[in-house]
Amino acid sequence: MFTNRLSPHLIAVLQALLVTFLWSTSWVLIKFGMREAIPALTFAGLRYTLAFLCLLPLLLRRPHQLKILTQLPRRLWLQLITLGLLLYSVTQGAQFVGLQMLPAITVNLLLTFIAVVVAFLGIMLLGERPSRLQWLGIGLYLTGVGVYFYPLNIPQDALLGIGIVLIGVLSGALSAILGRKLNQHADLTPLTITVATMGIGSIVLLTTGIVLNGWPVISVSGWLIILWLAVVNTAFAFTLWNLTLKTLSALESSIINNAMMIQIPLLAWLFLDEALTAKVLVGLFFAGGGILTVQLRRLPQRWSRSKMVVTTDPNE
Repeated sequence: MFTNRLSPHLIAVLQALLVTFLWSTSWVLIKFGMREAIPALTFAGLRYTLAFLCLLPLLLRRPHQLKILTQLPRRLWLQLITLGLLLYSVTQGAQFVGLQMLPAITVNLLLTFIAVVVAFLGIMLLGERPSRLQWLGIGLYLTGVGVYFYPLNIPQDALLGIGIVLIGVLSGALSAILGRKLNQHADLTPLTITVATMGIGSIVLLTTGIVLNGWPVISVSGWLIILWLAVVNTAFAFTLWNLTLKTLSALESSIINNAMMIQIPLLAWLFLDEALTAKVLVGLFFAGGGILTVQLRRLPQRWSRSKMVVTTDPNE
């Protein structure tokens, strides 16, 4: 077998790249789903509720983790509920609404701002201080955004979409801080955290969508998109991603995850007819380099293995 000749590390890298590709294709599939007239919040709620139902049996087969979850103190349950609402109900809801109103390349660029906001929230909430390298990365990112949106002539409806996505950025950054805190709890595994938070957030998201828009009439192709996003791009991709974390360091995973900054624009250009002009490419280059630089803080520490909750915001 060819795979027998590959090292476990290379196999993990290839698996992680496959996951980022699946997550990148989600953006194209979501856009296709929007053409099926599936309301954004209901669309997102169906995706993550079905993904939750796919992952739930994995948790039920681990009675020790299930027992820990049921015996958590109220303080930790409140944190899980808050994380579920932030990470899925708000962040994913904002992403889907944003994709309904804006090009995928634009939403992708805006959501990468989460890494910058996390750096600033780390100052206020965790007492962390960005290094000079991080400040350089923030400057590069803002330069890229400036190039991308220049000249600043944004239509009114696009401004609303940008505002909604920026709400998702703040929510995603807060969920990253809270997720980091929950992952430090010795008894909670990534699977336990993800199943609990996804279940809470997705049900609230789906309920909100149905209350606002009613139950939609979804075509066969629409259901196929939803099922693929839920089963393959979420449940399967989550499981495979966490498998790679047993071999890859947190830094390696962060760098591989940044491949989506390239994959999403290319897929949007190929399948959604979104323009990749020289200005867009230069803006994405500076923004991507800036985000990668921001993530290189505390380099020696980040080479260590670490637990990681499924990365759904902004990438899935």
